[in-house]
Amino acid sequence: MSTAWSWYIIIGTVLSMLGCFWLIFWSNKQRASDEEIKESEAHVWDEDIRELNNPLPMWWLWLFILSILFSAIYLAVYPGLGKFAGISEWSQHDQYNQEVAAAEAKYGPVFAKYGAMEVVDLVSDPKALGIGKSLFANYCSQCHGSTAQGARGFPNLTDNDWLYGGEPAKIEFAILNGRAGVMPALAPALGSESDLDSMVEYVQSLADGQDTSSPAHAKFVMFCSACHGADGSGNQLLGAPNLTDDTWLYSSAKAEIRRGIVEGRRGDMPAHSQLIGPDRARILAAYVYSLSYDSAAH
Repeated sequence: MSTAWSWYIIIGTVLSMLGCFWLIFWSNKQRASDEEIKESEAHVWDEDIRELNNPLPMWWLWLFILSILFSAIYLAVYPGLGKFAGISEWSQHDQYNQEVAAAEAKYGPVFAKYGAMEVVDLVSDPKALGIGKSLFANYCSQCHGSTAQGARGFPNLTDNDWLYGGEPAKIEFAILNGRAGVMPALAPALGSESDLDSMVEYVQSLADGQDTSSPAHAKFVMFCSACHGADGSGNQLLGAPNLTDDTWLYSSAKAEIRRGIVEGRRGDMPAHSQLIGPDRARILAAYVYSLSYDSAAH
């Protein structure tokens, strides 16, 4: 904040508070006399509507005065007047750091204990999974849902169908480092609208097997196989989804497939290494792994 803006805030705030004080005392001095009140009560309309000039009760005025005094004390102790830090020199950053340090001292040893274990061992530890569930609710449920079943554009973590692989190490890597999946817009390369329609139908039919006689097959191999594979089964190294199963990140409807081809797709998962650290990331990875662990084992 510049010095000019700081003084603008300070002067504006102080003058506003002084103006409120003046208004209160001025209003109190304008209190009507008994004769004026009696005269105003004599003005009657429609039989029972009277014009009154009753002043505010003194206790109400004192509440206003005390509120302004509290504001003045608060602004003197805590930051609020431009660059003035307040007598206490309190800051939200210092308080946050103190709270983080206190939490780390209390919970750090617990996280470190589980962070030293392997993910496959944590899956069978109910306490570790309980912590992982809480971490998931805080850091992951906003995108993947409270039940981890995902939403449009956000993968379902319970079905054992993985873009980058469902092994513990890959899950942990994704949590720590994030993921960035990009599909380029391919409409210009495909040609006419009829060619685009053929490609949509071809992609939609891959779940029933590859139709090499389709006019879109050659273009699929040319433009799509580098990521999705020649048979459309995907590539976990690139995060390219499998197009031959019934799991769709956006939808299997023709309109959604067409939108993906025309506009491309971009899916970003933020890195959490700085936010939660390696120990909590491992506990979280164990919880996510446990969501599809049984289905993977069978």
